[in-house]
This record gives sequence, C-alpha cells and structure tokens, in this order.
Amino acid sequence: MNPSDLYARLHGTVIAALTEIIPGLPPDLAARVEITPTRDQAHGDMATNAAMVSAKSARQPPARIAAALVQHLTAGPDIETAVAAGPGFVNLRLRPETFRTILPIILSAGETYGDATTGAGTRINVEYVSANPTGPMHIGHCRGAVVGDALANLLTKAGYEVTKEYYINDAGAQVTALAWAAYWRYLQAIGSPVTEEAYAAEVPGGLQYKGEYLITVGDTLAARFQTSLATPNLGIAAPEIWFDTVKDLTVDAMMTEIREDLRRLGCRHDIFSSERALVASGAADAVIEKLHADGLIYEGVLEPPKGKTPEDWEPRPQTLFRATDFGDDVDRPLRKSDGSNTYFANDIAYHADKINRCYDVLIDVLGADHGGYVKRMQAAVNALSPNRRVAFEAVLCQIVHIVRGGQPVRMSKRAGSYVTLRDLLEEVGKDAIRFTMLTRKADAQMEFDLDHVLATTRENPVFYVQYAHARCRSVLRGAAEMFPGTPLADRDLATAAVDTLTGEPELTLIRRLALWPRTVEAAAIAREPHRIAFFLYDLAADFHMLWNRGKDDSTLRFLRADQPAETRARLALVAATAVVIRSGLAVMGVAPVEEMR
Repeated sequence: MNPSDLYARLHGTVIAALTEIIPGLPPDLAARVEITPTRDQAHGDMATNAAMVSAKSARQPPARIAAALVQHLTAGPDIETAVAAGPGFVNLRLRPETFRTILPIILSAGETYGDATTGAGTRINVEYVSANPTGPMHIGHCRGAVVGDALANLLTKAGYEVTKEYYINDAGAQVTALAWAAYWRYLQAIGSPVTEEAYAAEVPGGLQYKGEYLITVGDTLAARFQTSLATPNLGIAAPEIWFDTVKDLTVDAMMTEIREDLRRLGCRHDIFSSERALVASGAADAVIEKLHADGLIYEGVLEPPKGKTPEDWEPRPQTLFRATDFGDDVDRPLRKSDGSNTYFANDIAYHADKINRCYDVLIDVLGADHGGYVKRMQAAVNALSPNRRVAFEAVLCQIVHIVRGGQPVRMSKRAGSYVTLRDLLEEVGKDAIRFTMLTRKADAQMEFDLDHVLATTRENPVFYVQYAHARCRSVLRGAAEMFPGTPLADRDLATAAVDTLTGEPELTLIRRLALWPRTVEAAAIAREPHRIAFFLYDLAADFHMLWNRGKDDSTLRFLRADQPAETRARLALVAATAVVIRSGLAVMGVAPVEEMR
C-alpha cells in the first residue's frame, strides 16, 4: 500500500473490515475491490463495491454484506458516515481530519507525492515520434512526441522502468527519394544548367521533396565536395558516384534538425535505433529464419485485399507469416515475390531486438493511419516471445488541425507542404504546445487554435493552471513579507496545525489533492497522460475558487496578520497545492511559473 495514497489507505480499511465479516475470503478478492470518488458530493467522498464483488464467494446477498460493512467502517477513526446504496455499494464520507492528514504528507514528500509502485519490476520501452528523416518535424509528429514523452514520464512516476526510444526510418524508398531531392539542391548550389523538369524526369518516382529545407543541405554538399559529385559539365553524375555520400549526409542533417526540434519541445530520448543498421546486420533475415524454424512461415498466395476484385489483383506466391495463429485478420507477407524483404519484416526484426533487450512491455506511439498495423505487430511480438509473452501496445494519435481566427493556418513555405514543429514552437512556445496537446485523448481529433492557446483566460488551460501556481507562489512571497524571519519552507509548513481548515472550499481543495496518487496510478494503467491535464485543470479551478472566495469573505483570506495560526494552516494548504501542480506539470513536461507577467 502507498502510504501517501489516501484511497489506498481506505482500501486497506475496507479489506480489513471485509475479512472480519467474511473469514476465509479468496486472497485475489482484494484486487477486485475498488475505492472510487463519488460523482456527487451529496453521496459522500468515496464509494466501494466490496459488498458486490464478495457476495458470490461469501454466498450472501450484497445488501447483507453492505449493512455489515457500514457498522464496521463507522467504528474506525477515518470514516464519519457509511451508507449502503443501490445493489450493494457503500458510500463513505470521511472525517475532515482524515483529509487534512494528507497535507503534511504532501509537504514532506514534495514533488515525489503521487509516486507509485504500480509498475515496480516491469520494464517498458516507449517508442515515439520515429519520423522518417525526410524533412522537418511537423504538427502530426508533434502530437506523438508530446503524448509519448508524457506517457513515459507518467509510467516512470508510477514506478515502471522506462526507456524512451526513437526508431530512425533511414532505409527504404523514402530515403532514396530524399537523396535524389538533396542531390538536386546540390546541383543548384554548384550552378548546374540542368532544369528541374529535366532532372525530375531522371529521378525514379519523380522529385518528391521540394521544400526549401534541403537548400542548406545542397550548399553543404557543394562546400564539401565542390563539383566532384557531378559530371564535368555540371550535369547529373551516375548514382554510384554520389548516391551513398549524399544519402548519408542528408539523413544526418535531417536527424540533427529533428533532434534540435525535440530538444526545444522538451523531449529526451534514451536510445536512437537505426533501421538501416538493423537491415545491414541481417536481423530481418535472421528473424524470418527463426519464425521458419518455429513452423510459422510458409509459401502461399493471399486473397485479394478488400476493395479489389480478382481482376484487379495479381496473385503471386509470397513468404507469409502465420499471423492469424496469433489473432491477426490475415497472414502477412515477409518477403516479396522478387525475394526482397517487406517493410513489415524489418519492423518485426526491430521489435525482436527490443524483446531481446528484455523489456516486458513494448509501447509504440503511432499516427492514426497506423491502426491496421497494431494487430499484425501484436501477432509478431506474441510469436517471438512465446515463453515470457512480451506485451505489445499501441497508442494512436489522431490528426491535429492548426487554426487561427477560425481559419486553417497556411502551409509553411520552408517545409513546402505542412506546418513545421519549429514554426509552432516559435509562435506559442513549448509549454503551450505540450499542455494543449494533452487536453484531448490521443485518439480524438483536435483543433489547435493559436488564438486560444495564447489567451489569458480560463478557457486556456495552460494559462489557467500556471496562473494557479503563480498565485500560490505569490501568497507564499506575501507571507514572507508579512511574517519576516518565520520559517515558511514546505518542510516547515508540514508541521503546521491544520485543524482550522474547516471551510468547504478548503476541504474541496484538500479532497482534490488527495486524488493525485490515484490519478497517477489510473492514468498510467490506462496509458492516458491526458488525464493529468484534466486533473490539473480541476485542481486549478478549486484553488482559484478559494482565492476568489477570500475576496468576499475575510475569514477565507490566506494571509491575516492578526491570525498567525490560521494563516500558517492556510499557507500549508497553498504550499501543498503548489507542490501537486508542479508534480503534475513535471509529468507533462511543462514548466511551472513563479509569477505571471
């Protein structure tokens, strides 16, 4: 049990009472007993389903068990009232002093308040962003970066051992197209007479990447190699002369830019893995051989894809993985008819590498267009880890639309076809981006309103939460001026007598603070970092309400020189609120502010 988690403490109280009522209950019953906040404060502070989940094992009606629980629970020191409700719920109202005990715990723990042991002993790899290094990061990458980074932070706070990973997709047709595009910018830089139309006609698949971001790459190539990568008349040289050189330098340049954008966004990856290195190592061939040895590979012909008729489909023998044996809809090709490996074969090899690094859970943060990828990768991971069954999970991030004044924002000239992350960072800053991206569930589409995220109103959640923290810090600075020489650090306020905190707005705020450890645990288990943003907004609302009540009711003012004991109690509440806000913002990767200017 987490001693700082009031809900966990009450869970232990309920289990102890249940054991007295029904001796010999199964040991696994405790995991099914829940202590949850009530939706309506009129029904109490918490509710438990203990009577319902134990009825079958006890061979008693839930109502009878609930009635017995009521008697046992009200005999203890923490619960003021217990009322049986509905088919077997028990609603609990805690004594105010029970809630107040959480304040010294928060102030003593600091920002570690809310840390859990839920994930102790579980190693998780969170792979996120993993953008193709073919251009600047855009707004779609941004959402996945924020969600993945915040999720990893959340899991760490919940006690998991987490590795943050970026998979560089530096192999395949897109990187080939990038090299050709960079070579075109090189030819321009050395003054080649070749026209864009003539060049595009020579490029396999056409000239795909036309953004201005490759101009600097072309200039770098020209400065380093002069005209040696072109023909004597500055025309297009044979690819074997320049292709690998241009590709390597361009990918490195793109990754340097991507890493810088990630740094500005506050994302820090522990590992960068290269698809090209994986392919060069022969890992894909090795994993195919392993699956073959396990009897999971065969030569066969797939049915036509959905939407295609037999007339539109050319059936060809392929090397297929028995994905349907592990829950997928169809078996998946690992080698094409020409003998080359599919992209999926490379992806399986990459996940096999992560399995070999002894992770228990693999989480991929993906774009919404990867929804069809999830089942096949779950099948592959299950096939590759039959003995310890590594879990594969995916978090899908939906599209983000950027608007200003109700209208879509024009595309970036530099990128050529999309809004870059760097554009957005320069416009609104890291904190506004990160907080706003977490105000919706990842799989819900969202509109990123540039006017809205810069507004200094309650409707702008990042401002509203940071303003609450700034107000907390302002109160504490005011206290230092009012009571010079008085120790007012968090550790000092942890010893304050808080029994004078009896007003309903004060107790409402304390109840919210008590929810923080439970919120961390539930959000981590659900893999939903947006719950942290919701919690912080509600916490800020409770604090702002108390602040505003103090304007009208002098008895609720934080600072009163004539009431040092009451003021000290309120300062403990204010300081604890600031601690929890900082703890939540740290999970989100957002900086707290000391004052609003």
